[in-house]
Amino acid sequence: MLAVTSDQARAWRAARPGRPPWLGGARCVVAITIDFDGASNELGKKIYPAGSHSHGLYSARRGVPRYLRLLERAGIPATFFVPGRDAELFPESVLSLRDAGHEIAAHGYLHEGWELGPEEPELLARSHKILTDLLGTEPRGWRSPSGRKTGRTTRLLRDMGYRYDASEKDFDLPYFPVLDGEEARDIVVLPNNTSSLDDFPFYRVSWRPPSEVLQHWKEEFAAIYAESGYFILTIHPRAGFGSGTPARAAMVESLIHHIQGHEGVRFVRLGELADHCLTHPEAFSHG
Repeated sequence: MLAVTSDQARAWRAARPGRPPWLGGARCVVAITIDFDGASNELGKKIYPAGSHSHGLYSARRGVPRYLRLLERAGIPATFFVPGRDAELFPESVLSLRDAGHEIAAHGYLHEGWELGPEEPELLARSHKILTDLLGTEPRGWRSPSGRKTGRTTRLLRDMGYRYDASEKDFDLPYFPVLDGEEARDIVVLPNNTSSLDDFPFYRVSWRPPSEVLQHWKEEFAAIYAESGYFILTIHPRAGFGSGTPARAAMVESLIHHIQGHEGVRFVRLGELADHCLTHPEAFSHG
Protein backbone atom coordinates (compact mmCIF):
# COMPACT_ATOMS: atom_id res chain seq x y z
CA MET A 1 0.00 0.00 0.00
CA LEU A 2 1.19 3.50 -0.79
CA ALA A 3 2.48 5.28 2.32
CA VAL A 4 1.18 8.85 2.28
CA THR A 5 1.96 11.28 5.09
CA SER A 6 -0.48 13.97 6.20
CA ASP A 7 1.72 16.67 4.70
CA GLN A 8 1.90 14.82 1.40
CA ALA A 9 -1.85 14.42 1.33
CA ARG A 10 -2.41 18.13 1.93
CA ALA A 11 0.15 19.03 -0.74
CA TRP A 12 -1.54 16.69 -3.22
CA ARG A 13 -4.96 18.20 -2.58
CA ALA A 14 -3.60 21.73 -2.96
CA ALA A 15 -1.88 20.93 -6.27
CA ARG A 16 -4.65 18.73 -7.67
CA PRO A 17 -8.04 19.74 -6.26
CA GLY A 18 -10.38 16.77 -6.23
CA ARG A 19 -7.59 14.33 -7.11
CA PRO A 20 -6.61 12.30 -4.05
CA PRO A 21 -3.51 10.08 -3.95
CA TRP A 22 -4.45 6.55 -4.94
CA LEU A 23 -2.90 3.26 -3.95
CA GLY A 24 0.60 2.69 -5.24
CA GLY A 25 0.71 6.17 -6.76
CA ALA A 26 -1.83 5.17 -9.42
CA ARG A 27 -3.36 7.86 -11.59
CA CYS A 28 -6.75 6.14 -11.58
CA VAL A 29 -8.21 3.21 -9.65
CA VAL A 30 -10.73 0.80 -11.14
CA ALA A 31 -13.07 -1.49 -9.22
CA ILE A 32 -14.98 -4.25 -10.97
CA THR A 33 -17.90 -5.03 -8.66
CA ILE A 34 -20.24 -7.92 -9.32
CA ASP A 35 -23.63 -8.26 -7.63
CA PHE A 36 -24.36 -12.00 -7.43
CA ASP A 37 -28.15 -11.46 -7.39
CA GLY A 38 -29.12 -15.07 -7.98
CA ALA A 39 -32.37 -16.71 -6.93
CA SER A 40 -32.59 -14.34 -3.94
CA ASN A 41 -33.74 -11.60 -6.30
CA GLU A 42 -36.83 -13.57 -7.33
CA LEU A 43 -37.48 -15.01 -3.87
CA GLY A 44 -37.44 -11.53 -2.37
CA LYS A 45 -40.23 -10.61 -4.75
CA LYS A 46 -42.14 -13.75 -3.70
CA ILE A 47 -41.64 -15.24 -7.16
CA TYR A 48 -40.68 -18.88 -7.53
CA PRO A 49 -37.41 -18.81 -9.55
CA ALA A 50 -38.39 -21.23 -12.28
CA GLY A 51 -39.75 -21.09 -15.81
CA SER A 52 -39.95 -17.52 -17.06
CA HIS A 53 -38.49 -16.32 -13.75
CA SER A 54 -35.34 -18.47 -13.85
CA HIS A 55 -32.84 -15.75 -14.79
CA GLY A 56 -31.46 -15.63 -11.25
CA LEU A 57 -30.52 -19.30 -11.33
CA TYR A 58 -28.13 -18.48 -14.18
CA SER A 59 -25.70 -16.68 -11.86
CA ALA A 60 -24.36 -19.70 -9.99
CA ARG A 61 -24.69 -22.13 -12.90
CA ARG A 62 -23.06 -20.11 -15.68
CA GLY A 63 -22.47 -16.45 -14.88
CA VAL A 64 -20.14 -16.78 -11.90
CA PRO A 65 -17.94 -19.49 -13.51
CA ARG A 66 -17.72 -17.37 -16.66
CA TYR A 67 -16.57 -14.32 -14.70
CA LEU A 68 -14.06 -16.32 -12.69
CA ARG A 69 -12.43 -17.39 -15.96
CA LEU A 70 -12.65 -13.86 -17.36
CA LEU A 71 -11.02 -12.30 -14.29
CA GLU A 72 -8.31 -14.96 -14.26
CA ARG A 73 -7.46 -14.24 -17.90
CA ALA A 74 -7.32 -10.52 -17.15
CA GLY A 75 -5.26 -11.08 -14.00
CA ILE A 76 -7.33 -8.68 -11.90
CA PRO A 77 -9.26 -8.86 -8.61
CA ALA A 78 -12.94 -8.07 -8.14
CA THR A 79 -15.44 -7.53 -5.36
CA PHE A 80 -18.57 -9.71 -5.33
CA PHE A 81 -21.64 -8.58 -3.39
CA VAL A 82 -23.57 -11.66 -2.30
CA PRO A 83 -27.08 -11.77 -0.77
CA GLY A 84 -27.31 -14.06 2.23
CA ARG A 85 -29.92 -16.31 0.69
CA ASP A 86 -27.76 -16.90 -2.37
CA ALA A 87 -24.91 -17.92 -0.07
CA GLU A 88 -27.25 -20.45 1.52
CA LEU A 89 -28.48 -21.78 -1.82
CA PHE A 90 -25.15 -21.79 -3.67
CA PRO A 91 -22.36 -22.13 -1.07
CA GLU A 92 -19.91 -23.82 -3.46
CA SER A 93 -20.31 -21.01 -5.97
CA VAL A 94 -19.60 -18.39 -3.29
CA LEU A 95 -16.61 -20.36 -1.97
CA SER A 96 -15.19 -20.48 -5.49
CA LEU A 97 -15.02 -16.68 -5.43
CA ARG A 98 -13.08 -16.69 -2.17
CA ASP A 99 -10.74 -19.43 -3.37
CA ALA A 100 -9.94 -17.39 -6.49
CA GLY A 101 -8.81 -14.48 -4.30
CA HIS A 102 -11.75 -12.15 -4.82
CA GLU A 103 -13.46 -10.14 -2.10
CA ILE A 104 -16.93 -11.11 -0.93
CA ALA A 105 -19.13 -8.41 0.58
CA ALA A 106 -22.71 -8.34 1.88
CA HIS A 107 -25.74 -7.44 -0.22
CA GLY A 108 -28.85 -7.99 1.88
CA TYR A 109 -30.56 -11.31 2.53
CA LEU A 110 -33.34 -11.54 -0.09
CA HIS A 111 -32.13 -8.56 -2.14
CA GLU A 112 -34.74 -6.59 -0.23
CA GLY A 113 -36.82 -4.43 -2.53
CA TRP A 114 -39.24 -3.23 0.13
CA GLU A 115 -39.12 -0.67 2.91
CA LEU A 116 -37.03 -2.32 5.62
CA GLY A 117 -38.66 -0.91 8.73
CA PRO A 118 -37.95 -2.59 12.07
CA GLU A 119 -36.65 -5.78 10.44
CA GLU A 120 -33.51 -4.07 9.09
CA PRO A 121 -31.18 -4.93 12.03
CA GLU A 122 -32.17 -8.59 11.93
CA LEU A 123 -31.70 -8.84 8.16
CA LEU A 124 -28.27 -7.23 8.33
CA ALA A 125 -27.23 -9.51 11.16
CA ARG A 126 -28.58 -12.61 9.42
CA SER A 127 -26.68 -12.00 6.19
CA HIS A 128 -23.55 -11.10 8.13
CA LYS A 129 -23.64 -14.38 10.04
CA ILE A 130 -24.33 -16.47 6.93
CA LEU A 131 -21.33 -15.05 5.09
CA THR A 132 -19.10 -15.20 8.15
CA ASP A 133 -19.96 -18.83 8.87
CA LEU A 134 -19.47 -19.84 5.24
CA LEU A 135 -16.23 -17.95 4.57
CA GLY A 136 -14.62 -18.10 7.98
CA THR A 137 -14.07 -14.33 7.96
CA GLU A 138 -16.42 -11.40 8.42
CA PRO A 139 -17.39 -9.33 5.38
CA ARG A 140 -16.01 -5.80 5.57
CA GLY A 141 -18.15 -4.20 2.89
CA TRP A 142 -21.84 -3.79 2.12
CA ARG A 143 -23.98 -2.57 -0.75
CA SER A 144 -27.66 -1.94 -0.29
CA PRO A 145 -29.97 -4.17 -2.33
CA SER A 146 -32.39 -2.17 -4.48
CA GLY A 147 -31.00 1.03 -2.96
CA ARG A 148 -32.79 0.39 0.34
CA LYS A 149 -31.35 2.22 3.35
CA THR A 150 -32.66 3.98 6.44
CA GLY A 151 -31.31 6.70 8.68
CA ARG A 152 -29.76 4.10 10.96
CA THR A 153 -28.15 1.85 8.33
CA THR A 154 -24.67 3.36 8.50
CA ARG A 155 -24.63 3.21 12.29
CA LEU A 156 -25.69 -0.43 12.24
CA LEU A 157 -22.98 -1.28 9.72
CA ARG A 158 -20.34 0.53 11.72
CA ASP A 159 -21.37 -1.22 14.93
CA MET A 160 -21.03 -4.56 13.13
CA GLY A 161 -17.48 -3.73 12.07
CA TYR A 162 -18.02 -2.87 8.41
CA ARG A 163 -15.34 -0.72 6.83
CA TYR A 164 -17.23 0.60 3.82
CA ASP A 165 -20.63 1.14 2.22
CA ALA A 166 -20.75 1.01 -1.58
CA SER A 167 -24.33 2.20 -1.98
CA GLU A 168 -24.47 5.98 -2.32
CA LYS A 169 -24.82 7.95 -5.55
CA ASP A 170 -24.18 11.50 -4.35
CA PHE A 171 -20.47 11.96 -5.11
CA ASP A 172 -17.84 10.61 -7.49
CA LEU A 173 -15.01 10.05 -5.01
CA PRO A 174 -14.78 8.19 -1.68
CA TYR A 175 -15.85 10.20 1.35
CA PHE A 176 -16.62 9.85 5.04
CA PRO A 177 -20.28 9.88 6.10
CA VAL A 178 -21.48 12.50 8.57
CA LEU A 179 -23.01 11.03 11.71
CA ASP A 180 -24.28 13.24 14.52
CA GLY A 181 -22.75 16.29 12.87
CA GLU A 182 -19.24 14.88 12.48
CA GLU A 183 -17.39 12.86 9.88
CA ALA A 184 -17.14 9.21 10.85
CA ARG A 185 -13.54 8.20 10.22
CA ASP A 186 -14.02 4.46 10.84
CA ILE A 187 -16.26 3.72 7.83
CA VAL A 188 -16.00 5.15 4.32
CA VAL A 189 -18.53 5.57 1.53
CA LEU A 190 -17.40 4.27 -1.87
CA PRO A 191 -20.11 5.66 -4.18
CA ASN A 192 -21.37 3.71 -7.16
CA ASN A 193 -23.21 5.21 -10.11
CA THR A 194 -26.19 3.02 -10.94
CA SER A 195 -27.30 5.19 -13.85
CA SER A 196 -24.24 5.11 -16.11
CA LEU A 197 -21.91 2.43 -14.71
CA ASP A 198 -24.40 -0.36 -13.99
CA ASP A 199 -25.65 -2.90 -16.51
CA PHE A 200 -29.22 -3.01 -15.16
CA PRO A 201 -30.58 0.21 -16.73
CA PHE A 202 -29.03 -0.60 -20.11
CA TYR A 203 -30.39 -4.13 -20.35
CA ARG A 204 -33.70 -3.74 -18.50
CA VAL A 205 -34.75 -0.12 -19.11
CA SER A 206 -33.28 1.07 -22.41
CA TRP A 207 -32.59 -2.39 -23.88
CA ARG A 208 -29.28 -1.47 -25.51
CA PRO A 209 -27.03 -3.97 -27.33
CA PRO A 210 -23.66 -4.79 -25.72
CA SER A 211 -21.75 -2.85 -28.38
CA GLU A 212 -23.47 0.41 -27.40
CA VAL A 213 -22.98 -0.28 -23.68
CA LEU A 214 -19.27 -0.86 -24.29
CA GLN A 215 -18.91 2.44 -26.10
CA HIS A 216 -20.72 4.27 -23.34
CA TRP A 217 -18.53 2.75 -20.62
CA LYS A 218 -15.38 3.59 -22.57
CA GLU A 219 -16.51 7.21 -22.66
CA GLU A 220 -17.25 7.15 -18.93
CA PHE A 221 -13.78 5.74 -18.25
CA ALA A 222 -12.12 8.37 -20.46
CA ALA A 223 -13.74 11.18 -18.49
CA ILE A 224 -12.89 9.65 -15.10
CA TYR A 225 -9.32 8.88 -16.17
CA ALA A 226 -8.87 12.49 -17.28
CA GLU A 227 -9.85 13.60 -13.77
CA SER A 228 -7.61 10.98 -12.09
CA GLY A 229 -10.74 9.64 -10.43
CA TYR A 230 -12.05 6.22 -9.59
CA PHE A 231 -14.06 4.04 -11.91
CA ILE A 232 -16.47 1.63 -10.22
CA LEU A 233 -18.42 -0.69 -12.49
CA THR A 234 -21.44 -2.69 -11.28
CA ILE A 235 -22.46 -5.78 -13.19
CA HIS A 236 -24.62 -8.85 -12.54
CA PRO A 237 -23.69 -12.37 -13.68
CA ARG A 238 -27.34 -13.13 -14.44
CA ALA A 239 -29.21 -13.65 -17.66
CA GLY A 240 -31.98 -11.14 -18.41
CA PHE A 241 -30.96 -7.78 -16.97
CA GLY A 242 -27.42 -8.96 -16.19
CA SER A 243 -24.13 -9.45 -18.00
CA GLY A 244 -23.69 -13.16 -17.41
CA THR A 245 -24.37 -14.34 -20.96
CA PRO A 246 -21.52 -14.83 -23.46
CA ALA A 247 -21.86 -11.67 -25.56
CA ARG A 248 -22.37 -9.36 -22.60
CA ALA A 249 -19.52 -10.93 -20.63
CA ALA A 250 -17.28 -10.62 -23.69
CA MET A 251 -18.13 -6.92 -23.80
CA VAL A 252 -17.02 -6.52 -20.16
CA GLU A 253 -13.77 -8.31 -20.99
CA SER A 254 -13.21 -5.93 -23.92
CA LEU A 255 -13.73 -2.99 -21.58
CA ILE A 256 -11.18 -4.37 -19.12
CA HIS A 257 -8.61 -4.81 -21.91
CA HIS A 258 -9.29 -1.24 -23.04
CA ILE A 259 -8.72 0.10 -19.52
CA GLN A 260 -5.57 -1.97 -19.10
CA GLY A 261 -4.12 -0.16 -22.10
CA HIS A 262 -3.92 3.08 -20.11
CA GLU A 263 -0.92 4.00 -17.98
CA GLY A 264 -1.27 4.45 -14.24
CA VAL A 265 -4.41 2.35 -13.77
CA ARG A 266 -4.73 0.06 -10.77
CA PHE A 267 -7.51 -2.51 -10.38
CA VAL A 268 -8.57 -2.87 -6.75
CA ARG A 269 -10.85 -4.78 -4.44
CA LEU A 270 -13.10 -2.35 -2.61
CA GLY A 271 -11.81 -3.59 0.74
CA GLU A 272 -8.26 -2.50 -0.03
CA LEU A 273 -9.49 0.84 -1.38
CA ALA A 274 -11.46 1.38 1.83
CA ASP A 275 -8.39 0.56 3.94
CA HIS A 276 -6.39 3.10 1.97
CA CYS A 277 -9.00 5.82 2.49
CA LEU A 278 -9.32 5.06 6.21
CA THR A 279 -5.56 5.11 6.63
CA HIS A 280 -5.24 8.51 4.91
CA PRO A 281 -8.31 10.48 6.05
CA GLU A 282 -6.79 13.87 5.18
CA ALA A 283 -6.92 12.98 1.50
CA PHE A 284 -10.57 11.95 1.50
CA SER A 285 -12.15 14.33 4.00
CA HIS A 286 -14.63 16.97 2.85
CA GLY A 287 -13.62 19.09 5.82
